[in-house]
Amino acid sequence: MAEVSAGVLAWRRGVGGPEFLLVHPGGPFWRGKDEAAWSIPKGLVEPGEDRLEGARREFAEELGQTVHGDFVELAACRTSSGKTIHAWLIEADLDLTHLRSNLFRMEWPPRSGRLESFPEVDRAEYFDPETALWRLHKGQRPILAEAIARLAEA
Repeated sequence: MAEVSAGVLAWRRGVGGPEFLLVHPGGPFWRGKDEAAWSIPKGLVEPGEDRLEGARREFAEELGQTVHGDFVELAACRTSSGKTIHAWLIEADLDLTHLRSNLFRMEWPPRSGRLESFPEVDRAEYFDPETALWRLHKGQRPILAEAIARLAEA
């Protein structure tokens, strides 16, 4: 069965228009990668969990902050790996200076037998639409494109 993820795409009003909050994955594999390496804050939905609640939980785990307000559901997006991502758009201008992400453990260096802990997210930033589209994982770009279109209509 294909995995189901849920996430929150936060945006704020910037000088030149909307800016979108993306997160950069932590750990040694993603170090130094930028183009198509960023993501919306998201993660797997637990069995029986409400998708919006899962999205809000993942946002809090990855950023150490919660968001409240009117969540706008965006169209589900299917990635090339078969995962379905459900996302919600919300206006939120967050202070990102004290990012607190949960940790994950992996063997590092490979085949060393040592387990190391890394933050799931090592950076979070707001980007203008063009930059956000360039940095965002290709499979998540339809989510951002819909958000940009909806905000242009408002």
